[in-house]
Amino acid sequence: MTVVVIGGANLDLKARTTSAVVRGTSNPGTLSTSPGGVGRNIAENLARLGTPTALVAAVGDDVFGDDLVATTAGAGVEVSGVRRVAGATGTYLAVLEPSGELSVGVADMAATATLGPEHLDAHLIASADLVVLDGNLRNDTLAAAWTHATEAGVRVLLDPVSVAKAAALAPLVGERPLWCATPNTGELAVLGGSPAALRARDVELVWVRRGPCGSVLSGPDGETQLATVPGEVVDVTGAGDAMLAAFCHAVLGGASPSEAAAYGHAAAALTVASPDTVRRDLTDELVRSRL
Repeated sequence: MTVVVIGGANLDLKARTTSAVVRGTSNPGTLSTSPGGVGRNIAENLARLGTPTALVAAVGDDVFGDDLVATTAGAGVEVSGVRRVAGATGTYLAVLEPSGELSVGVADMAATATLGPEHLDAHLIASADLVVLDGNLRNDTLAAAWTHATEAGVRVLLDPVSVAKAAALAPLVGERPLWCATPNTGELAVLGGSPAALRARDVELVWVRRGPCGSVLSGPDGETQLATVPGEVVDVTGAGDAMLAAFCHAVLGGASPSEAAAYGHAAAALTVASPDTVRRDLTDELVRSRL
């Protein structure tokens, strides 16, 4: 089973304070960089779990773009669909509390915004068993990719990414079938307000992710409440991307949606216990050890 992920590829800059964040002044702490971007993270997690995955994204013609492409390919992702564009690679800045929880995040997605409908390979999308769309895409690009997949009978999963991006893409929901949407509670509020409202707009599965409070999966078989997998929290960055990737990997392996969601929670727990945005030692066996 193969997945095509279309979305953002960024350089992550993570700043972690040594004490509670004090706004309006300088805070002592540490800084680190790593490959990032929602789409790229999902693709790398999928590849590390063993699902053949291709990434469609755009990065700058700078050294950061070189590193992103090389690192992603080294993890086993097919990167021939990653465009190199003039200018800087996108950047995501995360300011973390000492606990590892996110205080504030800022995303510069200018490179991703250059990815237009004309850059999509309809044959690549049609060859997939699942297409994952990152809400950082422009609406016209997102709609075109979604249409290519729908016309080919390929299931589509949409990650709204943030409240602002969810609000921007909300008018697209209901224009064509959607297999799964994965909003958090804030994104759900601007997408339709409830899982029932989204399901009434031709969304088969709605997986509402609630951070430390677990998640709720709503679908044709009803509603399933899922708890987080307990464990140490080192850095929450990338946990949602790992959770979503693991869900897709498990579904394509034959798991039911609720089983796949539980598997996703195990992958998220492993990710927050690591300082890396994507765990380099992530495997299917490691995730199953936490179930």
